[in-house]
Amino acid sequence: MTPSIQISDLQVRYGDTVALHDIALDLPGGKIYGLLGRNGAGKTTLLSAVAGFRKPSAGSVRLGGEPVFENPRNTTRICLITEGGGVGDSTDNLRDVLDMARMLRPGWDDKYAEELLERFALPRKKSLGALSRGQRSAFGVVVGLASRAPLTMFDEAHLGMDAPTRRLFLDELLRDYVATQRTFVISTHLIEEQSPVFERVLILHEGRVMLHEELDELRSRGVSVTGPSAVVDDFVFGLTVLGEERLGPTKRVMVYGTLAEDSVRAARTHGLELGPVALQDLFIHLTGGVA
Repeated sequence: MTPSIQISDLQVRYGDTVALHDIALDLPGGKIYGLLGRNGAGKTTLLSAVAGFRKPSAGSVRLGGEPVFENPRNTTRICLITEGGGVGDSTDNLRDVLDMARMLRPGWDDKYAEELLERFALPRKKSLGALSRGQRSAFGVVVGLASRAPLTMFDEAHLGMDAPTRRLFLDELLRDYVATQRTFVISTHLIEEQSPVFERVLILHEGRVMLHEELDELRSRGVSVTGPSAVVDDFVFGLTVLGEERLGPTKRVMVYGTLAEDSVRAARTHGLELGPVALQDLFIHLTGGVA
């Protein structure tokens, strides 16, 4: 059974600066979490504390009921891949990094690592420093997936990858999730591209948890309205508009909030099309609009 994550009254300070304020979360295992937040919201600090890399200033992080910090049993069950890979020094050979990962991760899967190296077209005999930024990121993904750690976290691990490689990353993550049901946490600014794999969404804002919801529940907080411009404008008058798009005489407006049944009927009567709203639009609205 995949262990759950319990975060209780977690604080992390850097001198006089409080990066995380009393974070309290109970995250069931065996799910894919999307971790969102603006720059400086505390995402990387939270993941570092969950991975046991950083000692909490107050509170605790537990995996399966046991502490994470300075607990080898749990730290070997957690894998955090950071921006640009972050899995070794520039002079390290890829094969040496994989050998080290094998020693550190009890669930390491050699066969899967070899398959992933082929799929991402990575040269085994080169050093990390000889790889492009995108290749280093892809290699970090290989280490994270092949670790088969019950809790695997990716912190902007896609940086430098081109679009096809990012797609391969998400496809592989989803395929492995279906096979293993381990827990994944993905911290990303590519909200619309990566949100299709999320089951739950966490939003951090200024070091605090703003929201923790199922993806579908969050999406239900908004609706898009599409139709002739003048009709759409009349329909959305007085509603909270998140954004709009125009294509000739047609307009699509994203609004925040759910529509009452009579409003839904009125939309259909006037030939308007109702649909889901983009998660990115909701995120921008919830965290204070365009900076």
